[in-house]
Amino acid sequence: MEQIDVTALRAALGTPAGSDTGEASGPPVVVDVREPHEFDSGHVPGAVNVPMSQVVDRVGEITSLTGPVFLVCQSGGRSAQVAAWLGQQGHEVTNVAGGTLAWKAAGFPVE
Repeated sequence: MEQIDVTALRAALGTPAGSDTGEASGPPVVVDVREPHEFDSGHVPGAVNVPMSQVVDRVGEITSLTGPVFLVCQSGGRSAQVAAWLGQQGHEVTNVAGGTLAWKAAGFPVE
């Protein structure tokens, strides 16, 4: 399972689509796996919410994304579990170490 820190995530989100590896054709996407009330309390700008409790039923929403997919939660634990599961299914995703707590601690903006 790939993992990055919040500084690398912020840099990746600032990278124009198609300027990196050429492997993914779309822009990078952050998928926040926290529950809706947690997501609503502040999340990485532009993140989409697919709660861990719904990942199995909504996996197609994640696997149909065309750009790099970064998974985030509060501190990195739940997103790591989801990343491991998706990896076992043959999907490439990246876990964000430290999660939203680290994002906020770094002083990065939230929505």
